[in-house]
Amino acid sequence: MQPAAHIAVLAALRAELARLERRNTAGFREKVVSFGDAAVDAALPAGGLALGALHELAGTGGQVEHGTAAALLAAGLLAQVRGEVLWVLEQADIHPPALAAVGLTPERVVYVRARKSQTVLLVMEEGLRHRGLAGVVAEFSGALGLTASRRLQLAAEQSGVTAFLLRRSRCFDNPMLLEPSAAVTRWRVATVPSGPPLPHARETPGLGRPRWRLDLIRCRGGEAHSWIVEAFDATGRCHLVADLADRPAAAEPRRAVA
Repeated sequence: MQPAAHIAVLAALRAELARLERRNTAGFREKVVSFGDAAVDAALPAGGLALGALHELAGTGGQVEHGTAAALLAAGLLAQVRGEVLWVLEQADIHPPALAAVGLTPERVVYVRARKSQTVLLVMEEGLRHRGLAGVVAEFSGALGLTASRRLQLAAEQSGVTAFLLRRSRCFDNPMLLEPSAAVTRWRVATVPSGPPLPHARETPGLGRPRWRLDLIRCRGGEAHSWIVEAFDATGRCHLVADLADRPAAAEPRRAVA
């Protein structure tokens, strides 16, 4: 991108963010956002995911490249926070109806296409300065570095706007994904086979509500955890999947008596 065009894009972005800031004044009203499950919230120091902070999300295995579950996790959490969401893209592969399915409706999202990794960070930091936003989500495939992540964390702290950095890579074991970061939490999200649609039809898996494995691999002031949850619904809530061993035995289906 040429310098003049770069300046024009930033000017247009600042004007749009100023409009959103005038429209939304929620600011610091909420301190945390809930996952919708008490067990997950209790594992976080503030009793939920801290707002006004930087959180790093990534998939696992082949999902690191596509980032689908990680994107839906960010969308489901921000669905519960008032205001618009700035979503910064490196690739034009987002599917807005999928975000709506976890509660983040299209009219709340402003998309910005930034083809270079450094431009992604620049736009993200600019967005985090505007308190009228519910959050800023950025898809990022480059090397982050501790200095860059500190800048994002500081911007989020000062404005109260929550930042989600979605780490994407074509290599699932990319060492860049394990570099030191100033993010308050670092998550790995993977899809796992869903359960059966009916309790008495356990031999037919894969047709129930989608499930994720949430791995909290770093948490400032907390400990690492792992859960299997049912993915966010349209209200932006997830639920811990009960251990099959702890479930009551399914009742035998009733049969008509001849």
